[in-house]
Amino acid sequence: MGESIEPIVTRELDALGFDLVELRRGGSKARPVLEIRIDRRDEEKVTVDDCAHASRALEARLEADALVAEQYVLEVSSPGADRPLRHAADWRRFIGRRATVTCALLAGGKQEVEILALDGESGAEVALVRDPKGREVQVPLREVSQARLAFHWKR
Repeated sequence: MGESIEPIVTRELDALGFDLVELRRGGSKARPVLEIRIDRRDEEKVTVDDCAHASRALEARLEADALVAEQYVLEVSSPGADRPLRHAADWRRFIGRRATVTCALLAGGKQEVEILALDGESGAEVALVRDPKGREVQVPLREVSQARLAFHWKR
C-alpha cells in the first residue's frame, strides 16, 4: 500500500458524497490494515450504512487496481468525537469548539484551546485560539503538527 492510495481513496469517497477525514495504515506486511475515517458533507452523523456503502466502493476500487495486499483489513468509520483537524475547512467548521493542538507556539507545545476564528488565504491560514488562561493566540496552521477536537465525558 503505497503513498499514492490517499488521492484514490479521496476521489472514490468524493464520488459518493463523503470527505476523507483520516487515513491510517497499520498492521503487518502480511496483513496490512487500512483505517479510513469519513464524514458526510451534509453535516449529518455518519451512519453504519454510510460506512458499509463507502467500504464496499473502496474495496472494489482498491482490489480492482491491485492497490492492496491479497489479505488486508479495511476499516471504514466515522471520525469520532476527537476527530482530527487536518484542513482549514475543518478549523472553520469547528469555530467555537475546543481542540487539543500541538504547536511550538503554544505554551508547553500542546494545549487544549478554544477555536475563535480562522483568517488568511490558502496555505497561509491563521487560527485565533483562546488558551486555558484566557489569552488569545494566533496560530498559523502550517505550524500545527497535530490538532484534534477535544472530547470530555459529561457526568
